Amino acid sequence: MKKILLLLLLSCITVNAQKKWTTHKAIISFEASVPLFEPIEAENRSTICIIDTNRSTINFVVKMKDFQFERKLMQQHFNENYLETKKYPKATFKGTILNFDWVDFTTIQSTFYVEGIITIHGQSKKIKAAIVLKKNGKQLVLTTNFSLNTDDFGIAIPFLVRDKIDRNVKVHLEAILD
Repeated sequence: MKKILLLLLLSCITVNAQKKWTTHKAIISFEASVPLFEPIEAENRSTICIIDTNRSTINFVVKMKDFQFERKLMQQHFNENYLETKKYPKATFKGTILNFDWVDFTTIQSTFYVEGIITIHGQSKKIKAAIVLKKNGKQLVLTTNFSLNTDDFGIAIPFLVRDKIDRNVKVHLEAILD
């Protein structure tokens, strides 16, 4: 009986250490505004995020057509002209959380770096960015801010509006994973 209880206890510890955290409702927003011109910003509330604490991996899938703009014409231009969402419907990130140890991780927020490949508009680029992780009860909270350059992903900005759109796009992401 003691052996069975010990095996059960050990299997619970192993399962907990190998947890995958997921959400289908991460919020990603971006801003590509230039001073003195109309704000260029959008938000997507249906981003998929998966963190595997056993492997220290992190993955995102973003449906590009789900970005919402304040102005519908801006959203139409984003989907049809800039990101060509019918041809390139999603963006992805596959990476590793560097120096991450789930066993030593506490409820206090900690900053880690992630390194991986981001693919947008059919173009891939290696990136490294800081993320903040925090345990909150039975949830894991992730936030990050980073910048991307439109030229790195072959996103052409027409000459007529080139001065009105910042090529360095500021990205903010928040995810609450279960």
